[in-house]
Amino acid sequence: MSPWAEAELSALNPLRAVWLTLTAAFLLTLLLQLLPPGLLPGCAIFQDLIRYGKTKCGESPRPAACRAFDVPKREIELGGGGELALSAFLVLVFLWLHSLRRLFECLYVSVFSNVMIHVVQYCFGLVYYVLVGLTVLSQVPMDGRNAYVTGKNLLMQARWFHILGMMMFIWSSAHQYKCHVILGNLRKNKAGVVIHCNHRIPFGDWFEYVSSPNYLAELMIYVSMAVTFGFHNLTWWLVVTNVFFSQALSAFLSHQFYKSKFVSYPKHRKAFLPFLF
Repeated sequence: MSPWAEAELSALNPLRAVWLTLTAAFLLTLLLQLLPPGLLPGCAIFQDLIRYGKTKCGESPRPAACRAFDVPKREIELGGGGELALSAFLVLVFLWLHSLRRLFECLYVSVFSNVMIHVVQYCFGLVYYVLVGLTVLSQVPMDGRNAYVTGKNLLMQARWFHILGMMMFIWSSAHQYKCHVILGNLRKNKAGVVIHCNHRIPFGDWFEYVSSPNYLAELMIYVSMAVTFGFHNLTWWLVVTNVFFSQALSAFLSHQFYKSKFVSYPKHRKAFLPFLF
């Protein structure tokens, strides 16, 4: 049996069930948001759980019971065979670098307003990153003595998909960073000093195609990890599918916010996927 097939059989089945459940939940929520306004569930708690940041601002007035569970959004932003062994090692490095870059952006690039998120979203964010790390570790192959297989020379086990995945990760990360810089600069003057916390229409880079290119880049980062796993890792594709629907939901809500707030908002922009959605 091939190394990747053995790894798939030895993967923690509960992890797959968790990711499948999360994916289905985000897909259902996204489909509900696409319903005509009259058919959309009006439950305040439901809307409070799926919205955060600027998309929560439009809800006025919010019930006191909902506001009691608010936490600052900036808090959640700070949260972060031999071939398969190398794949898992590289993906762990990618996650580490991704978390460090996001921490740097939160501290020195992004400008947060006083918007809030629900405490459930905060806790979910903390659990999410632990779950992602456990998912990667579950993909590491094990030998007959239940010890992790690392190989005598891990670099000699590099394959073309490792290189392709690394290139995709760097490309996606660079675009996400550039988009966050564009968003941060909307609230700064030319000297880099924060002058306001209002929302403005962003332009440049992937903003010319979609309203939330930072969410699109997040999806591409996780796709790059799937490529690094060699395309055939079912467990990680469930993670990617979950990221797709969760980011699509956030992007759709942001797109609605921009269109409702700015009459001159570019008509050609899509919410999440260029030219499609």
